[in-house]
Amino acid sequence: MGPQIVRRLLISLPALVGVLFLCFCLLQVVPNDPALIIAGPDAKAETVAAIREELGLDRPIPVQFIEYIGRVARGDLGRSIISNKEVIEELADTVGPTVELMLGAMLMAVPIGLLLGTLAAVRRGSLLDRAIMAISVAGVSMPVFFIGLILIQYVGYHWDLLPFVGRNGPVWGGGLSSLMLPALTLGSVLIGPIARITRTAVLEVLGADFVRTARAKGLRESVVIIDHALRNALIPVVTLIGLQAAFLLGGAVVTETMFSWPGVGRLAVGAIISSDFPTAQGAIMVLAIAFLMINLIVDVLYVYLDPRVQRS
Repeated sequence: MGPQIVRRLLISLPALVGVLFLCFCLLQVVPNDPALIIAGPDAKAETVAAIREELGLDRPIPVQFIEYIGRVARGDLGRSIISNKEVIEELADTVGPTVELMLGAMLMAVPIGLLLGTLAAVRRGSLLDRAIMAISVAGVSMPVFFIGLILIQYVGYHWDLLPFVGRNGPVWGGGLSSLMLPALTLGSVLIGPIARITRTAVLEVLGADFVRTARAKGLRESVVIIDHALRNALIPVVTLIGLQAAFLLGGAVVTETMFSWPGVGRLAVGAIISSDFPTAQGAIMVLAIAFLMINLIVDVLYVYLDPRVQRS
C-alpha cells in the first residue's frame, strides 16, 4: 500500500501545478488592478506603476508563476492585499471551519444514503423502494442553493430552530448548532446519488453465488446483507462518494457564502471579488490539495475493500 500512496502523490504533483497555473492565469484577467486597490482610486499613475513593479505585476505571466511556485515551495504564500495579513494565517483560520462543514455533511449523508440504498435493494419493487428512489431523484435534481434557501426560510427564520448566520465556534466549543444547517444543506445533495448507486450495487451482489452460499449456511439475513452483500458492493459506492466529496468542495463555496460560514470557499470568493490575488491563489491551492487528498483516500479505501487492487 505504501508504494501505491507514494506513486499516487507523485502523479498528483503535476495536476496540482497545472491547476495552480490555470487559476493563476484566470486571475490575471480580472478587471480590477491590485496595485490600484493598494494605492487608492486617487493615486497618480507613477505611484500605481511603482506598486506594480514592487509586486512583480509588470513581469510576464510565466515569470510571475515561476516566482510564485518558488515562494510556495518555501512556505511563503504572500501577504493579503486587503488585510495586510499573511495569507497562511488567513488560511489557517478558515481551513478548520471548512473541514468541519465537509465532515459534517459527509457524516450525515453517507450513512443515510447507504441505509436508504440497502433498504431499497432488500425491498425491491415495494412501496418503500419506490419512495426511496423518488426521494433520491428529488435530492439529485435540487441544487445546493435552493435547499439552503428553503432551510434558511423555514428552519432558521420562521421556526427559529437553528442559527443560520455565521459560526459559533468549533463543534466541541458549542458550535454544533450553527453547523447543522450548513452541513444539512451541503450533505442533502449527496444522499440521493449514494442511495441510488448503493441500491444498484447491492442488487447485483445479492444474486451472487457467495451470497446464496451464506444463506445456505443458515446465517442471519442481517449478517448476509451487511457482512457479505453490502461490503462487496462498496467499491462503486466508494468511487461515487469520492467523486461527490470532491464535488462538495464546489458546493461548500456556495454554502459558506449563503450561511456566512468563515471557510476557505467564502475566503476565496471574497478574495477574487476584491482582486486580492495572493489570498485567492492560496485558497485555490488549498481546495486543489483537498481534491487530490480525497482521491488519494479513495484509492486507499479500494485496497482495503478489495485486496485484488493491491496485487494488481
